[in-house]
Amino acid sequence: MRWRLTLLVAATTSAVVLAFLIPLTLLLRSLAEERTLATVTADTTNLAQIVGQGGESAARAELGRVKDDDPLGTVTIFLPDGEVLGAPAKKDSDFAKAADGQAFTTRADGHAVVWAPAPTSTGTSNDTFVVRVEVTGGELHRGVNRASLILAALGTLLLGLSVGAADTLARRLSDPIKDLAAAADSIRDGRLDIRSPEHGPPEVVAMAGALNRLSARIEQLLISERESVADLSHRLRTPVTALRLDVESIADPELAQRIEEHVATLERTVNAVVQDARRPVRPNVASRCDVAALVGERVAFWSALADEQGRSLRTWLPSRPTWARIDAVELTDVVDVLIDNVFAHTEEGVPLEVTVNTNAAHEIVLAVQDGGPGLPGADVVARGHSNAGSSGLGLDIVRRAAIASGGRLELGRSRLGGAKVQVVLSPAETRTRERMRQRRTSAGGGLGRRIRKLAGIGSG
Repeated sequence: MRWRLTLLVAATTSAVVLAFLIPLTLLLRSLAEERTLATVTADTTNLAQIVGQGGESAARAELGRVKDDDPLGTVTIFLPDGEVLGAPAKKDSDFAKAADGQAFTTRADGHAVVWAPAPTSTGTSNDTFVVRVEVTGGELHRGVNRASLILAALGTLLLGLSVGAADTLARRLSDPIKDLAAAADSIRDGRLDIRSPEHGPPEVVAMAGALNRLSARIEQLLISERESVADLSHRLRTPVTALRLDVESIADPELAQRIEEHVATLERTVNAVVQDARRPVRPNVASRCDVAALVGERVAFWSALADEQGRSLRTWLPSRPTWARIDAVELTDVVDVLIDNVFAHTEEGVPLEVTVNTNAAHEIVLAVQDGGPGLPGADVVARGHSNAGSSGLGLDIVRRAAIASGGRLELGRSRLGGAKVQVVLSPAETRTRERMRQRRTSAGGGLGRRIRKLAGIGSG
């Protein structure tokens, strides 16, 4: 919008300036011609009268004086005896007309010729002096080019001032809208603590205020919802514990084992609900962590349990840091959920593989593969569930964490024959690039403030 408004004002101002400059330049040319011809005609008439009264001697004397005075045109004097004084010229029909006593002016090829007869005391055409003055186009329009350049400079200055004012005004209109759009995008990404600056035109201020109130309301609702879920989850822990104690009193071993498996599944679900409810509502905007280093730490933690169950736990991690836009606590929960799903829903001895790499889009890919029975079905996979005996809340937590970081969750079949869960994370800026971007942003904002200050325009 800013450039469109600036271009519109520039086009409008250019049209107005040209509409004034072109006619004004033509008028200057016409006035210059009339002024020059009037001056030359008067000088030619005076010269003819002096020559007519003084004769040939006066004609020669006046011709020398005129040459020294830098006349506007080229002077030619025809003597009655046929001799030509001054600039050479031919005797044509215009000469014959002037010799008959007529004073006139002719124009041809951009120049003008002034004729003035000077009859002697006898009054016959044979004794008439004829004065001819030729004025070139440059002499006719003397001073017009300089005046045109001055007018063009003034028009250019006016155009520049109008474009500068239009750009400043357009920036004052577009910057609040950009801030509003950026705040809306941040709220869409889950950063509910972002507030849009309430500045600019009244309509934009009203819209920014409404967006801020909506963001605050959504944040309150989410906090209330998480508190309710956390309270409900804590209340469920007591009956789950009582069920586990009652299972121990069942005499039938097969029934006791089956009920104990159901209770364990319920307990994992409740724990996942509590863990998800404890997540903060406001994620850190500048969250970043080294995925390779953190995954290496968590794999080392789970390796003891893998050795106890006889599982082959293989890892492939890049040697260089792989920074992703996700909080370290959230990524720890993601890795623990993925590895715990393998331990909880596959038989002992099933191999497990954890890898971290970078795809063609420079995204960080965390993949957990196992050699178990795989995912239950397409319908469950679409919901993000791990298997038929689980609520799928664990993978829902992973999916939400991936989406909140700008990534996604992908499920499929692993090369080991079981399930493959891939968490694709958006890369984070390095500290150096982040500082450079912040410096550019602050420098651009400071420059904009200085320009507005010099222009005498407030920031409101």
